[in-house]
Amino acid sequence: MNANARALRATTDRLRQERVPFVHARVVLAERPTSAKPGDEAIVLADGTIEGFVGGQCALATLRAQGLAVLESRESTLLRIAPNPEPDQPGKTVVHNPCQSGGTLEIFMEPVLPAPLVRVLGTTPIGVALAQVGDSLGYDVQPWDASAVNDLSMTDAVVVASHGNGEEVTLEAAVRSGVPYIGLVASRKRGAAVLAALDLTDDEKSRIHTPAGLNIGARTAEEVALSIFAEIIANRSDSPRESAAGSSIGTAVDPVCHMDVVMVPSSLHADVEGTTWWFCCQGCLDRFVANPSAFASA
Repeated sequence: MNANARALRATTDRLRQERVPFVHARVVLAERPTSAKPGDEAIVLADGTIEGFVGGQCALATLRAQGLAVLESRESTLLRIAPNPEPDQPGKTVVHNPCQSGGTLEIFMEPVLPAPLVRVLGTTPIGVALAQVGDSLGYDVQPWDASAVNDLSMTDAVVVASHGNGEEVTLEAAVRSGVPYIGLVASRKRGAAVLAALDLTDDEKSRIHTPAGLNIGARTAEEVALSIFAEIIANRSDSPRESAAGSSIGTAVDPVCHMDVVMVPSSLHADVEGTTWWFCCQGCLDRFVANPSAFASA
């Protein structure tokens, strides 16, 4: 493994630890002339930042746009970047890049997303079972702690299974932070009493599931934990978190080559006569700046 590959590996390890979503891109085909070769790697972050190498500026502009699309869809894709128009190909995203040097690239792009984060208050048998069942389902189950009150932005579910210890403050914090799923392990009678004591509106209280879990006739702690994760999964499509890439990133058309370019700070752009123009590569930017009127109809 060379120095660049080691540096990229260290970056991806850090991003995983920090629960930052990204797209991993690897060149699987490179037809000359092209500066990339099979095995070259890069990552694309949600702000459009690219680290690593899979080709020149023109290829990177396409990689950036498609990387954000992969983060949005959360689905892997095989990206084919060709210098000449090509028909659609099954199983591939084909992009015509007229600024390519003449070679063709195929890049496998895979979203790397943090496991859904579930915070559990309580070390009761059900609390312990939640960690065991969640781990087998691929969830990141962490115990609730006081610091969690201040940052629940990345938390997908909060389950209170403490039998009365610290319930109110945890439930109120989870509701006010917009956590998609909030569950209280309690009987119907006790659950209603806890909800009544919360400093929340009726609409806010209605977001708390109590008794937590789907009614599957659960008896053991493990079965109750399974029923709660079943409810978390069922609730997932009803209250999705904002997409990793976000919906505020727009695209513009390069006035020279007419490629789509995402409008993020890391994309090439220039302000000309009060208007911001976006470009796939330095060559297109230089041509435009030299004679803007030649591309006035873009």
